Amino acid sequence: MSDKKTAKEEETVSENNETINSSKKEVEKVENTDKADSKEDTEVLENALVDESTKTKAPTEKLSAEENSSEEQVEKPSEESSEKEIAPEEEVTSDKAETEKVSNENTDEEEEEEEEITSSDEEEKEDEEEDEGKDYSELSKKELINEFKSLLKNNPVQKIKNEVEEIRSEFNSKFNELLEQKKEEFLADGGNIIDFQYTTPLKKDFNSLYFDYKEKRNKHYKNLKRDLHANLEKRQNLIEELKGLLNAEESMGKTYNHFKDIQKRWHEAGAIPRDKYNLVWNNYHHHVENFYDFLHLNREFRDMDFKHNLEQKLKLIGRAEELAQEKNINKAFRELQMLHKMWKEDVGPVAKEYREDVWDKFSEATKVIHDKRHAHLEEQEKEYEANYEVKKDLINQIKQVTENTKPSHQAWQHAIKKVQELRDAYFAAGKVPRALNKGIWNAFKDATRTFNRTKNAYYKDQKKEQYANLEKKRELVKIAEDNKDSDDTETTTPLMKKVQADWKKIGHVPRKYSDKIWKQFKAACNHYFDRLHAQKDEEKEEEKEHFAAKESLLEKMNNLDLSGDHKEDLKTIKANISEWKKIGRVPYKKRNIEQKFNKTLDGLFNKLDLSKKDAELIKFENKLNTLSNRDDERKLKNEHFFISKKINETKDEIRQLENNLSFFKHVDDDNPLVKEVHNNIAKHKEQLEVWKAKLSKIKSVRDA
Repeated sequence: MSDKKTAKEEETVSENNETINSSKKEVEKVENTDKADSKEDTEVLENALVDESTKTKAPTEKLSAEENSSEEQVEKPSEESSEKEIAPEEEVTSDKAETEKVSNENTDEEEEEEEEITSSDEEEKEDEEEDEGKDYSELSKKELINEFKSLLKNNPVQKIKNEVEEIRSEFNSKFNELLEQKKEEFLADGGNIIDFQYTTPLKKDFNSLYFDYKEKRNKHYKNLKRDLHANLEKRQNLIEELKGLLNAEESMGKTYNHFKDIQKRWHEAGAIPRDKYNLVWNNYHHHVENFYDFLHLNREFRDMDFKHNLEQKLKLIGRAEELAQEKNINKAFRELQMLHKMWKEDVGPVAKEYREDVWDKFSEATKVIHDKRHAHLEEQEKEYEANYEVKKDLINQIKQVTENTKPSHQAWQHAIKKVQELRDAYFAAGKVPRALNKGIWNAFKDATRTFNRTKNAYYKDQKKEQYANLEKKRELVKIAEDNKDSDDTETTTPLMKKVQADWKKIGHVPRKYSDKIWKQFKAACNHYFDRLHAQKDEEKEEEKEHFAAKESLLEKMNNLDLSGDHKEDLKTIKANISEWKKIGRVPYKKRNIEQKFNKTLDGLFNKLDLSKKDAELIKFENKLNTLSNRDDERKLKNEHFFISKKINETKDEIRQLENNLSFFKHVDDDNPLVKEVHNNIAKHKEQLEVWKAKLSKIKSVRDA
């Protein structure tokens, strides 16, 4: 189709040339100027109208479609305009159509190719630095979805591709970790890998959101492509209309106005597909030249345009000179770009005698700003390189934290805090050279992802341990609940204290079960000990009553008058002892009343001339009764051990004394030393009988 169009255009050009030659003869009859002046005027005004009509300078054949406008260029004066033009350091794109492009982009292996067309309206300025991407690695899956929704709601769909792909990558990474975990659990439970399927509501939401994004993006580029082709048709129609001016039967002024109208509509026609641009623009420019050859415009129109253009260019020069005082270099440079665009696209040529002068002034003002910007960029580049070194060091620190963190919860919590500080420092470090930006950003993301994966692996293992701890605590809860209503306080109290101690030794459980299981355990323990304390409170009231009764009985015994009848008096004392035993135990702090009672008994037994053995046994029975009433098994056990020990010690003493007698074989029994040994043996044997009697009594009490 392109070849057919070219052939058709060549035929049209040939026809127009014939028309031009015919028209020139008519114009020459009217012209009163000499041939040289006529030629110069036609050339100058033609250039003026070309600059005014075309909002762009045609791309030369040397420019490739991929050539970037960031290169510093100095445009040589064309043969047509004889006017030098210098572009800013990053050349402003000369026309919307010049920056249009159609590219097929493969977003991922599973997506169909989409046709992406970028017009000059969407093109970012070359002097703007590339922004670092946002770090999405710290966001949860739900937060990533919310971020995706916000991007889609608040930004043009064609502007968020990089952010969306970052979010998609992070979401899929997090979901795949969960998927692998669920797959392991499925296989561990005996499942077949063929039957494994897993998804979540969040995954479904994300897939739906991504589908909407792709639909909107495809719709945008479909509409853009439609608009570009509609604009192409408009421009082709304008070219046909321009060609028709050569055959128009109307006055020269009216034809000129018609031409100006075509130029205006050409400027407003909008962008067209990039692959059509060169052909359409060259075709249009060719017919503009043909029109000027036909028109051979008079001096009045030419001088009027020259004067207007001069005024406009002087204003641009004045503004460019003012920009040299602007402190914000980037702001001054951006406005200078716009001034160059207006100089090149909106303002036509001036009279020949002013051309060099105005251009030199504009170039000089441009150079001042360029020089300041170069100096600024050199300083900025040094700062960016320093920032790059800072960021490299921060990344290395993150790697070291990952490698050196010990496998403990406290260590990882400290590491998380440290890495967050390093991340904050990274984002606060400032920009880096553009050529290094992508590499350092990827290195930062890799370092943080490695840290997060290592951290997650640790806590994944911890989670398994926590579930084991959960089972241990559930067993303790069961023991506590099974015994919370027990009345066997002697057995249950130590048991409940033990399960509480065991609970403290068990580590953490999963957070979602922590509160619930703790409340269960606490409720069971509190239930038991509340009952125990209530029971003890009741017992304390009884003990106070017992103490009052014993005080009264002790006072009665202190005032007891013996009759002198040994048997009757002993019977009376034993009756009081029996009454004392029946009263029960007293408060722990008042237990010294037992010692007072025993002391009173000693005094009464002395008055009765009761044997030491009988007195000891009566008092011991009273002591056993006290310990028994207190349910103090520990003291009973200690007393049992003490008596057994005393029996053994007494036997040893007797054996030692009897052994000593063997040294006095040839000594008379009347010897004082021998008598003393015999007396000691008799005393120890008497005491041994008392200890044996006590042992018999305590055994009967403990076995009861």
